Amino acid sequence: MADIEEARKQFDRIDANGDGFITAAEFKSALAQQGDWNVTEAVAESIIKQRDLNGDKVLSFDEFWAYLNK
Repeated sequence: MADIEEARKQFDRIDANGDGFITAAEFKSALAQQGDWNVTEAVAESIIKQRDLNGDKVLSFDEFWAYLNK
């Protein structure tokens, strides 16, 4: 099981605009900042889609947390 406080810090780091949701563009940017320049927008969208429980094409913290605890 993941540490919720560490997960919140990671989520907030990825959520660049601070709106409480991670978009595919924010996810792609966060991966690029970590050195993974090979992730395209389409790949980021696919990853978000796999973890997006309500189909709104963005990740809330609850969806992010649920994925970490699978």
